Amino acid sequence: MKILRTILVYLGAVLFTAIGSVGIWITFFDAIRIIRHIEIRVSPFNFPIWVDLGHPNYLYYVRLFEDSGYYSMAGSAVVLLMGIGLFVYALQSAIVATPGAIVQGIVASYKAVIRWRNWLLEKVEYLQSESAKWKTTFSILMAPYNLLRYFGLSPRIAGGLLIASTTVGGSVVANETVFADRSFSRGDSGTYSAPADIPIQYTEGDNTLRIVLGTTPVREIRIENVSVGTIYAGSALPHNQTSTVMVGGLNNRKLEIGELVIEKSRCKSMDFSSITAHTVNVIGNASDGQSINTTPGYGRMRAIGGGHHQAEAMVTSGGTYDRIHIDSPDTNGKIDKLVLSNLYTKGGSCSFSQLDIGTLTILKNEIGEGNGFATKEFSIANTVTGQNWTVSDNVEVSISEPATIQ
Repeated sequence: MKILRTILVYLGAVLFTAIGSVGIWITFFDAIRIIRHIEIRVSPFNFPIWVDLGHPNYLYYVRLFEDSGYYSMAGSAVVLLMGIGLFVYALQSAIVATPGAIVQGIVASYKAVIRWRNWLLEKVEYLQSESAKWKTTFSILMAPYNLLRYFGLSPRIAGGLLIASTTVGGSVVANETVFADRSFSRGDSGTYSAPADIPIQYTEGDNTLRIVLGTTPVREIRIENVSVGTIYAGSALPHNQTSTVMVGGLNNRKLEIGELVIEKSRCKSMDFSSITAHTVNVIGNASDGQSINTTPGYGRMRAIGGGHHQAEAMVTSGGTYDRIHIDSPDTNGKIDKLVLSNLYTKGGSCSFSQLDIGTLTILKNEIGEGNGFATKEFSIANTVTGQNWTVSDNVEVSISEPATIQ
């Protein structure tokens, strides 16, 4: 009905405007002189129709309309105004309806966005729920292993006990393949040829973690949250070794490192020697005696690349070792970034030597064995050189070695 009414309004507007305009034209101009020569001939559907506007009957009514004068003009003007009014009414309706249509379009678009948002949130909540369930499941499965590690057992012994004691009805509950191969990423001891995750050598009873650098540059090596040395019951340093942590080149070789970070670690002593660096940051360390030499040098800024052939990161978190040893005996090994964080050690020194480093950062470590300030447990020798030195907030305090964890 609304569409039909709109059509009728437009038709009426056109009709009234046309009639009023013709009436005014007839009133003001000599219409008879023009009309008497107009003939209309049409043949719709081959049926001829002929209209001669100059016929006396037509001219009689035209002359009568002209003779009416002001009445004809007034009537024509009224009809024309009615047509114009209908046009205005139709346009006004369209103008009024347009803002409403725009608002409705905006509301419809907003509702569509809301529906899409709700659908997406439902999927995200579902995935989060499933992730939490799987995380809980794996935590339950790993609980026995983590408990044994908590009590100081090595990954190998903890895995062996679980494998030997968790067969039920001929089925192994804990999958043996998980513990079959030793792995750097799982915190197993052994000698690793970077960047391999499986050791190239392992001796039963030797709980040393050693990384040997070769010709392949390594993007990152990160060792964090580990206990080393005699800090846990039943552990001991390897024969003829006095350091719990040793990092450096061997046989006149250098270990090249883009960035070396030693942070938040506990050592009996910590010493640095034969190091060429561009930037050295020594910040916030507490030690039972310290000697820091800030020897100027000409070490360059350094970053280790390798493109497609550079090895991926070697990362391990958690574990207990008798000793950590990172060296390069046969070539100048290369690491872009080496991070040693939260190493909890006892029984030996943390030593760093034969290194070429871009940036060396020694941050917030605790060093000492409780024998007074006269012996310098934290030592940076004058063979350590750097172009830029930042040394701040390092303090001497009485620090003893931590107690052995039973």
